[in-house]
Amino acid sequence: MIFDISHTTKYNYENGVSFCHNIATLKPKHFIGQSVLDYKLDISPAPTDISERLDFFGNTVTRFSIQQFHKELVVTARSIVDRDYNLEKNIPDECRNITLENAVKLLKGTQLEILDARQYILNSPLISRITPEIKKYAEISFKPNRSIYEASYELMQRIFTDFDFVSGFTNIATPLNVVMKEKKGVCQDFAQIAIACIRSIGLPARYVSGYIETLPPKGMVKLIGTDASHAWFSVYIPTFGWVDFDPTNNQIPKNQHIVVAHGRDYYDVPPLKGVIFSTGKNKMNVSVDIRPKVLK
Repeated sequence: MIFDISHTTKYNYENGVSFCHNIATLKPKHFIGQSVLDYKLDISPAPTDISERLDFFGNTVTRFSIQQFHKELVVTARSIVDRDYNLEKNIPDECRNITLENAVKLLKGTQLEILDARQYILNSPLISRITPEIKKYAEISFKPNRSIYEASYELMQRIFTDFDFVSGFTNIATPLNVVMKEKKGVCQDFAQIAIACIRSIGLPARYVSGYIETLPPKGMVKLIGTDASHAWFSVYIPTFGWVDFDPTNNQIPKNQHIVVAHGRDYYDVPPLKGVIFSTGKNKMNVSVDIRPKVLK
C-alpha cells in the first residue's frame, strides 16, 4: 500500500513571536517493509536557519529557527510512503518460545544489538517512576516460564479492555500513576503504561510514534483531517528483535500503521517542539490526513 500523508501543525500567537527555535520529528522512517518515496517540509514564515540530521535513536529531525516577527507558524510535512508488512520477517516459533527467564539471561550478553536494546530498560523522562501498582499489573501477564510474545500480546489486550480512550483527560505532564489509577487516557498514555509494565520486569520496551489510517464507515466518504498521529509500543525479544503492539486498537501493527520515530517515551519524539520569545496565549491546531495514493 502506498500512502500520501499530510501533517499540518498551526500555531496562532496572541501577541506575536519575535524569535523561535524548533525541532520537527515528522519524516517517516525507512526500513524493510516501509519505504519513504518522497518527503517535503513546508514552513511559513520561511526559516532563517534550517538543518536535518539523524538523532541518537536514528530518527530524522529537522532543526529550524525563525528570526522575524510572526503571529502564525504553519508547519506541513508531506510524505509518500510505501508500506508492505509482508516484507517484514515473520515471527518464528523460536521467537514465540523465548521466555522471560531466557530473555533476562540473554540480555546479559555484550553484543552491540543487546547493548543497544538494554538502554530501553532504564528510566526515561516520562517513565521515571514505576509504581508497585504498575509492576503488579505487569506480573499478571509476565511469568518466568511464559513466552514474552504471548505475555506482551496479553498485556496489549488487557490495556485495550481495562482502559478507556478519553481525549483531553491527560496531557504531556500527567503522571503515569494517575493514568494507571483512573484507567483513562489516549494512545500515548497506553503505550507508556505498557512500556512501564515491561520495563518493570526487566525487559526492553520502546515508544513508537507514527500514523494510523482510519477508514470511514461503509458507504461514507472519508473526510480530510480525520486521521491522527498515533503511538504504540515495541518489545525487544532476544535472538529475534523488536515486535510492535498497538494497545489502543488491540492489534499487531501492519500496513495501516506508518512508523515515524522510535524513542524511550513521547518526550524523545514529539512531532514538533521548541522555544519562543513571546507573551500572551497561543493556540495550536493539528490536522493529519492519510490517503492511499492512486498511481498513474
